[in-house]
This record gives sequence, structure tokens and C-alpha cells, in this order.
Amino acid sequence: MKEILELLESDARLTAGQIATMLGRDEEEVARIIKESEEKKLIQGYFTLVDWDKFGSEKVTAMIEVKISPQRDVGFDAVAERIYRFPEVRSVRLMSGAYDLMVMIEGGTMKEVAHFVSFKLASMEYVLSTATHFVLKTYKHHGVITDDAEEDRRQVIVP
Repeated sequence: MKEILELLESDARLTAGQIATMLGRDEEEVARIIKESEEKKLIQGYFTLVDWDKFGSEKVTAMIEVKISPQRDVGFDAVAERIYRFPEVRSVRLMSGAYDLMVMIEGGTMKEVAHFVSFKLASMEYVLSTATHFVLKTYKHHGVITDDAEEDRRQVIVP
């Protein structure tokens, strides 16, 4: 099962037939494992990685460090849930270290991101402080090198 999940994680477009061929397994068995993995939430979704800059439609991405006061009996979970329900939010992770949550959001402009932080996030009960970091350039995302247009600079060695 792990081999199937690893292949799908690297390329979600692979069919059960292709995976079966790659692993020397039966296609029906692979399809069953994929279906069961989806039902058990081992596979939680499929996505397409789009380079919006090349498309001409920029998105502003920000990572926000959030320091919160945990709630009695639920800890950080209730606050994290309130945050991840906002449509701008792409991910929320509980962190170790100087802050508690890392929130990644996308907006159309820096002003939209600033509005989200000021009016939706920082004003929430239990949020003690925030620190916003804007993504200036992405080199690798979800295991994919995003800017590989650079030519091969290796020198050919001729004996």
C-alpha cells in the first residue's frame, strides 16, 4: 500500500492501471487499495499545482505566525478550527517554538492579506499576537521545483 500512496503523492494523475504496471500488481487490487485509502482518509484529496505568475494572475501568499492562548479543555484545536474555516486560509499547522500556529493564506493583493490579518485574525479572542511574512518567490512547492528554466551549466569533459 505504501508504494501506491508514494506514487500517487508524486503524480496524482497516475491511473490504477499505470500503477499496477509499475509495481507488477493487479489493476483491480490497486484500484481497491486506492478506494479504501480514500474512504479511510489516508488520501485526503488531489490537487493541481498551478504557476499563477506564468498565467499572468498573481496571488499574494503570506505565512503568519500566530501566538494564541489555548482554551480550557480543547487546547489549540478550537482556535485553529476557527482560523482554518476562513476561505483565504490554505493551511494551519500547530508549531513548536516561539509561536503556536503557522497560518498560510492567499489573497489577491497585499492589502487583502493585511485586511485579513487585522480584521479577521488578530481581532479573534485568544489570539495574542501575529507576525506576517510575505512570500517573495517560491523555488520549490510540494516537491516540485518551480523555477527550473535555468540551463544546464555543467561543463563537458572531453578526454
